[in-house]
Amino acid sequence: MPPSAGGSSRPYADTGRGGGGDDAGREIMARCDALAELTEETGRLTRTFGSAMHRRALELIAEWMEQAGMHTRRDAAGNLIGRYEGNQPGLPALMMGSHQDTVRNGGRYDGMLGIVAPITAVGLLHAAGERLPFAVEVIAFTDEEGVRFGTTLLGSKALTGELDPETLATRDATGISVAEAMREFGAAPERISDAAYPPGTLLGFVETHIEQGPQLERADRPLGVVTAIAGGARLEFRLDGTAGHAGTVPMDQRRDALSGAAEGVLTIEHYCQEAGDVVGTVGHIRAEPGAINVIPGAAVFTADIRAPEDDRRAAAVATIRKRIESIAAARSLECRCRWLYEADGCQCDPHLVRALAAAVYTEGSEPLRLYSGAGHDAMAMSAIAPVAMLFVRCRDGLSHHPDEAITAADADITARVLTRFLREFEPAR
Repeated sequence: MPPSAGGSSRPYADTGRGGGGDDAGREIMARCDALAELTEETGRLTRTFGSAMHRRALELIAEWMEQAGMHTRRDAAGNLIGRYEGNQPGLPALMMGSHQDTVRNGGRYDGMLGIVAPITAVGLLHAAGERLPFAVEVIAFTDEEGVRFGTTLLGSKALTGELDPETLATRDATGISVAEAMREFGAAPERISDAAYPPGTLLGFVETHIEQGPQLERADRPLGVVTAIAGGARLEFRLDGTAGHAGTVPMDQRRDALSGAAEGVLTIEHYCQEAGDVVGTVGHIRAEPGAINVIPGAAVFTADIRAPEDDRRAAAVATIRKRIESIAAARSLECRCRWLYEADGCQCDPHLVRALAAAVYTEGSEPLRLYSGAGHDAMAMSAIAPVAMLFVRCRDGLSHHPDEAITAADADITARVLTRFLREFEPAR
């Protein structure tokens, strides 16, 4: 077991920003604070694609990139990219980064930490006059959360050449299209293909992110190395029975669709509790006709099923569907299932995982290996490059919430680990 270095428990500040830590940690915290001030809503952190605050955020991030010795550019999709050349110009690049946009009323570390921390690491190399046998690029993706247009992973999909051209016609609540917003922002939707990196041109992509879960805090570890990003399936079940008077239909003669749905909801919970590394959520349910004195004749509910391996997710979905169909049959209900969405999981590159884990260990902490149940830009980036993720401990596992919190000490070890990782990284042969 290595000595503790930022691995011991430290109190979080009441403001949610943490205290302590060395210069790199304090710099990261201060920069995340500065970005958090750039919000579209007074008293709440909200920054969406194409907004005035998005523009100001990229201007500030570009300034930090240039201070760290990088040349900056914006691509046709609006992504901001800083490049730190290697020991000779034009070398292949290792890319690091995350997204600058937020959910509504979000936190100051989701996404932003993954931009600021690698900028700080590159700045440490630059201050020491070090050049590596490869280039380093840091990216601030233009839109990951998809709050304004529902265009999740827009920036990273453009970078991989997998952005559906029809996405550009998607409109926000005011009727403005993605393409129109891009032009207003200074991007070039008509040249969106220019943003794509051909496969093989990047040595890898590494994303730093708050964990968004409680495992690191429970294990008293500052950092974790992600082995896989879970894929997900979303389904909608509809059960049809017979509506009837709440006071006159005997209990043994009812075809109550909502009671069947309730049993289905608990079936999903029980299955996932026993399956291990499979999570299931019913986030929406409604009864029809929805009157207090009418037996529900129909019930509709959703299911979100996630697992780190695609075959386990597929098996879970198949079993859950079969069990809900059996529930419906036993209650004389009709059951229909509609697929809403499915995405395969992403296995992180073993070479990058080992290199990150070695850097964490050398900097004095035992790395916890874990998988991510949330989606990230790294999923899209896996189409063109090996990917890995570094997770940073966050208070109570809280994310997408104004009370997101990390410590400056954990931010500091994050910067040190990324710097060591860059210094010692050797491309896979």
